[in-house]
Parts: sequence; C-alpha cells; structure tokens
Amino acid sequence: MAPALELADIFRIHGPAYLDTYGASLSAGQRKALRDITICRTAALGGHVEQCDRCGHRTIAYCSCRNRHCPKCQSAARAAWLEQRAAELLPVGYFHVVFTLPQMVAPLALQNQRIVYGILIRAAAETLLQIAADPKHLGARIGFVAVLHTWGQNLHHHPHLHCVVPGGGIAPDRSRWIACRRQFLLPVKVLSRLFRAKFANYLRRAFDHSELSFHGQLQPLAQKQNFITWLNRIVQSEWVVYAKPPFGGSHQVLKYLARYTHRVAIANQRLVALQDGHVSFRWKDYTHASQPAVMTLQATEFIRRFLLHVLPRGFVKIRHFGFLANRGREENIRLCRTLLDAQSPNVSDAAVTRHPQPNPLDRCPLCNEGNMRPLEILLPQASALARSPIQIAALRCDTS
Repeated sequence: MAPALELADIFRIHGPAYLDTYGASLSAGQRKALRDITICRTAALGGHVEQCDRCGHRTIAYCSCRNRHCPKCQSAARAAWLEQRAAELLPVGYFHVVFTLPQMVAPLALQNQRIVYGILIRAAAETLLQIAADPKHLGARIGFVAVLHTWGQNLHHHPHLHCVVPGGGIAPDRSRWIACRRQFLLPVKVLSRLFRAKFANYLRRAFDHSELSFHGQLQPLAQKQNFITWLNRIVQSEWVVYAKPPFGGSHQVLKYLARYTHRVAIANQRLVALQDGHVSFRWKDYTHASQPAVMTLQATEFIRRFLLHVLPRGFVKIRHFGFLANRGREENIRLCRTLLDAQSPNVSDAAVTRHPQPNPLDRCPLCNEGNMRPLEILLPQASALARSPIQIAALRCDTS
C-alpha cells in the first residue's frame, strides 16, 4: 500500500514557493531532483494502460523518474545491485565501520561537495587498507564496500561513510586467509587518528591547489593563515570512527546492505502529515538513546534540508576497495574461497533471485485473481510539464 503522504506531494504543493524564494541559490542537480520527484509517476512522464487478463479491469501506470534521490525509484536499482553482491559474499563474519566528519567540517563540505566527499571516501578507504595491512593489527589485504550518506535523522547535513568489511583478508603472499578476531576487526582509535591525519593532509593539499571555494561565513577561510588555524583546530579534536560487531551470516549481510546502499535522505514511510504549511516526520533522537519522536518543520525548511543531500552529478556514492575493487574482483573472490576452502554461499535463491511466479504487485486490485498486463502505451504529456504542481497532482490521480 502506498504511503498516505509522499515527498512528491510536498514538492508539488510547496515547491513553487520555495523556488520563488531560494531558486537562484539552487544547483542544477537540486533543481532537477525537485522537478523529477515532483512529476515522478505522473502523466508528464508518460506510462501505459494495464488490463487484468481475467476480469478486464484497467488502470494507468505512469513512468518513474529514476532520479537516485527519489524515494520511489530505488527498489529496482537496489535489487539489481544486491543480486550482484550476493555472488560475492564470503562465509565469514562482516563488520560495519562508520567514518564521520566533525560538525565543523560540514559547512565546508556543503560548499565543496565533490572535493570534500571525495576526500572523505579516499581518506577512510586508505585508513582501513593501511591499518589492516599492518602486521601489528591484521597483516592482510582486506576488501570492503563503502557507501556515502550525508544526512542525519533530522535531515541536517551530517556527512559520514558506511563501510561493510569481511572479517579478514588475503595474506601478502596470497597463500592463506588471515581471519580477524571474532568480535574485533581493527582498533577504532588507531583508525580515527590515521583517518583524521589523512583527511587533513588531503584537505590542505586541495587548498594549496585552489580547489576549494569559500562563500558566506566561510569567506575568511580563503586566507591561508585563517585556513591553517581552522584546520589545526579541527585536527586537535577527536574524530568519530565506529565499528559494529559482525553480522550473523550472509542473509543478514544482504539485508544490512539493502538498508544503506540505495537509501535517500528520507523515505515516504517516515512522513506523518502536511498541514498548515508544515511537514511532520518520524525520526530517532540519537542524543536520547534513539528515542522515536516526531519533528515538525515549515515546508520550505523541510525542502531546504532535503535538497542539502542532492549529490553532484556523476558523483559515485557506492565504491569498492581492496580485494573487492572492480579491477580483479572476480579473481580475488575465487582466491578467497579457495583459501577459505568454501563454495559460493547459497544466498541468491532466498535473497534476490527472481522466481517465475507472478509478482503480487501485478495482481489485479479488483478481482485479485488475474494479472495486470500492458495494453497501451501513453506518451508523455508535454503540456503537463508546464502545469502547476497542483494540476500535476490532479493528473496523478486521474485514472479514467
């Protein structure tokens, strides 16, 4: 069942007012996300008529926008990605490691997303690979998947990197698998300090090469002395690296990955109400033991917070490193299984394989016995693109 309130509804009703006030400050990507989500699964994108092969009942299915920031368009991409990952799982425990940028860095990251997010991913990946390769810790080449998130539960800007890491790695001479301790991957304090040093080094290098921009309250940092003073201040603080205990098995790993890889800033299921120009949504207050609560914001502030998390065009938020890097991945997986004396885990059938029986979502909503089959293609309505958000909402509801 579709949620009673969707992000698209908020954009349709309050998007024009937001654009009138803040449109000049939006990036092309933010404008595109706002527009795509607004017209997703409406007549503006076209679609097709479906008819039940038993009772003849007809419905209209409109096309999706496929924008990676749209909460309604991630299921297919997530399923395809997980199907590929299922074939790569190893019969070992997996750890979840999170690298978080200090709050002082967040404003600079927001103004320089491509550069700073790239530095975050690079510094975190190099940190994991370097500490794991050190014989004092693990002494092996590890592999992992890293996923960038930029939001907290309250939709504030909170850049952090989720890494899912198998519990062990390949020995330097590739002759054996070196397993980590059962409940321990790598020391988080060591990870934190090396991550901090690497990030600061790469950020200083970006400044020296004039790759950073400074606007508004950050303008003083464009002066070298001010920037160095600011950088020294953040280096003196403790940086957060968090490692969770290993998962129970391959099925749990896939389920966990599904929660993080194709997530957007807020899911429609978290939306509670849109009333009197305010949006209410559910969130977990991590400062109070993750207590569930409801937050209410002005609609324009809600839209502003959501658009903070639109990534630059072409920026890759899911990346693979170590023996799971794209180059040589298949060969490395085969080697890992040989060293572990294990076959590919039989997880694909239960987790992601598509079975031949009809999808319940294709069942006829009227007779619940027949299946809905495509009958007629509907071309995009060019006039709908120029209509107001409320008119587009009316088109979305028109199934006559």
